Amino acid sequence: MKALRWLLILLPLLLPEWALAEPAGLPVVTVQELANGGKGYSLTLQVLALMTVLTLLPSLLLMMTSFTRIIIVLAILRQAIGTAQTPSNQILLGLALFLTLFIMAPVFERSWTEGVAPYLNEQLEAKPAIEAAAKPLREFMLRQTREEDIALFGRIAGKDGFESPEQVPFTTLMAAFLTSELKTAFQIGFLIFIPFLIIDLVVASTLMSMGMMMLSPMIVSLPFKLMLFVLVDGWALLMGTLAASFYT
Repeated sequence: MKALRWLLILLPLLLPEWALAEPAGLPVVTVQELANGGKGYSLTLQVLALMTVLTLLPSLLLMMTSFTRIIIVLAILRQAIGTAQTPSNQILLGLALFLTLFIMAPVFERSWTEGVAPYLNEQLEAKPAIEAAAKPLREFMLRQTREEDIALFGRIAGKDGFESPEQVPFTTLMAAFLTSELKTAFQIGFLIFIPFLIIDLVVASTLMSMGMMMLSPMIVSLPFKLMLFVLVDGWALLMGTLAASFYT
């Protein structure tokens, strides 16, 4: 509150010409009448709304896209192989981000075509444009969300049930979607972990039977796990499986 108060005090000092030219009101909230009878907002307000959305992009990326499932599976894969910080966190994040963009490209394209572009062309007002842009993303989230998770958060919100997917509130859908993504990511991670765990068990048993107690099994098993991952073309197999899991 103190920062906001100081900003309001210093704003006329920083912009004296603007303060003198517009003494009666704030141009940031001016409303213009469109040719089709709707209302449009000033460019300054649109930029302000855009900057607000940009601050929420990391949260939206985690809550409403395929990013969560991908990054968790990649982290579990690195842990299963036992390569510590290889690939690094930056590489895993970049890989997860670009794979997310690949998977979400059709959804984003529909959102742009059905909602954002008509609004920029003054064919839709703000509220209908937001609803049209959110519809493809909502359909994507519904396809990946388990019914029991939607029912769970519906009960928490005090609602007995939903007769159709269109009746599910967006806040309930986001919470259920994130929960389902966590479940799916850990299921995929469990299946990835099993082959590498078997290699660790075999190497540890072999070293124990040979009496090599002081030699770490991780040092011996790492080359075998890397060889297995390379022979089965693990990266292509993993990336293809992750991408296909969102369209099955």
